[in-house]
Amino acid sequence: MTQVARCRVYKFGGASIQDADAIRRLSALLADERERPRALVVSAMGKTTNALEALLAAARRDDQADYRRWLAAIRDDHLAVAEDLFGPDSPVADALEQRLAELDAAHAAYREAPYPFHYDQTVGMGELLSTTLLSAWLNASGIPTRWCDARSLIITDDRHQAAEIDWAATHERIASLAAECDELLLTQGFIGATPGGAMTTLGREGSDFSAAILAEALGAEALTVWKDVPGLFNADPRRFPNARQIRQISYAEALEQTWHGAKVIHPRTLAPLQRAGIPLTVRSFLEPEAPPSTIGPAPGDGDRRPALILRDDQVLLEVSPREAGFIEAGLMAEALAALAEQGLNANLLEMEAQRLRLVVDHKGERLAPLLARLGACGAVTHREGLSLLTVRHPGEALMPALDAGRRALVERSTPATAQRLYPAAECPERWTIPGF
Repeated sequence: MTQVARCRVYKFGGASIQDADAIRRLSALLADERERPRALVVSAMGKTTNALEALLAAARRDDQADYRRWLAAIRDDHLAVAEDLFGPDSPVADALEQRLAELDAAHAAYREAPYPFHYDQTVGMGELLSTTLLSAWLNASGIPTRWCDARSLIITDDRHQAAEIDWAATHERIASLAAECDELLLTQGFIGATPGGAMTTLGREGSDFSAAILAEALGAEALTVWKDVPGLFNADPRRFPNARQIRQISYAEALEQTWHGAKVIHPRTLAPLQRAGIPLTVRSFLEPEAPPSTIGPAPGDGDRRPALILRDDQVLLEVSPREAGFIEAGLMAEALAALAEQGLNANLLEMEAQRLRLVVDHKGERLAPLLARLGACGAVTHREGLSLLTVRHPGEALMPALDAGRRALVERSTPATAQRLYPAAECPERWTIPGF
């Protein structure tokens, strides 16, 4: 594989390019950096991914009025930012119109295709739109930038919505591009393509993973993820007002927390970074001088401090043998295979002699086929409207404080992790925990 010089990779999320002022701030941040990064990975603009999902839903049910309304909204959002940055009738507006025409044509071609395939051909367009706009602005601002199509760099299998990386082919493509180009490389997060060229996605919020893939392939010395928060916290500050920022956390502990649902870093991001020994720093694009958070090989305060992770919109599934008997290995294997078929994970798994409990994210289009498949394994009940709280390093006093006034439907505890499944109605919108 071609060797490239040690460098840095930056990733910017949708909030950092949500409007013209945000894009100007991003370019000013790059201009002020003493040493510019070698590559940028950028998400879709603002709430574009949500809008594209709504567009997809309208297309699937053949609601032309709603479809046209969403397509017009996406078009207007991007063209308004282009006009603010470049004025009317700019070439970038034509480039955006071309992308939107591709999107419209894809719906006409794929409306009857399997949902995961259609999803990828639709929702991945958000990153192509945002980077088309940003590349033009950076070049106009005096920052020489080469727009790179992630579909020619990130090579995957055809598992749409959760594609697996062909690491050897991907590394070769990225290293080859870097060796032939001295400009700042700008590419899209979240998307890749099969060897045949069909667009794939890496899972919701997968742009962090894209940046980690790029960092590993480039042999980067560091990856910086720029967000609208100053760093990592030991709980979501929007739900837990007394959450505290983490300064340093090990790969292993960060992986535990992201696997349980902490949302700042995508769970798949850490494996390539850990493999290559590349630290990940989270910084605020609103306050670039604020102290950041770093994930790396060494443990830190984040490995010791209690961390709270709350997952809303959970479903409790209970599976029992149809006849008197025990939960045997065959029934458990079938239940887990049913989850895998629907692309779901068990966020909590708890078993008694005659009952297997599984807690999963509520995915509307996947729940009915999952229940049908589990029904072939045994007697099944399910309950919706639940919230799952996971606590890392809970200590002795924290869990009683959390349980006060609430009834846990399922509990699971190990020395390092405690989990509680509560009715969502018993979990306040803002949850201040004494002594947390």
